[in-house]
Amino acid sequence: MNDELDRRLADVGEFIKTQREVARMSVRRLADLANISNPYLSQIERGLRKPSAEILQQIARALKISAETLYERAGILDPEHAAGRPGVRDAIAADPLLTNDQRQALLNVYESFVATAQATQAHPR
Repeated sequence: MNDELDRRLADVGEFIKTQREVARMSVRRLADLANISNPYLSQIERGLRKPSAEILQQIARALKISAETLYERAGILDPEHAAGRPGVRDAIAADPLLTNDQRQALLNVYESFVATAQATQAHPR
C-alpha cells in the first residue's frame, strides 16, 4: 500500500512541477500565488509530502488548471467517478503550446460540454 501512495505522491508532484515549468514559473512564484511556503511546495513536487485537497486546489488555481486533474493524480478523486474523461483535461493541462489563459478557456468549454451532455442524459427529451 505504501508503494501505491509513494507512486501517487511522485506522480502528482511531477505533474505540478511540469505544469509550473510549462508556465515558466519559479517554485517561489508558484508558492506565493498558491499561498503556501516555498519549502512545502518543493517537498510536494519531489513526492515527499502529501498535499490536502485544499492545497491542491490552491496550486491548481495558481497554475490555472483543473483541480480535478490534481485530485485524480493524488488519488483523492476516482477517475471513473469524475465528470467527463480525465485524459482530455490532462492533455489540455500538459500541452506546452497553450498559454495558461488558453488552457483555462479550453477547460471551461470542455466542462460546459460535459455538463450539457450529463444534463441531457439525466433528463432526455
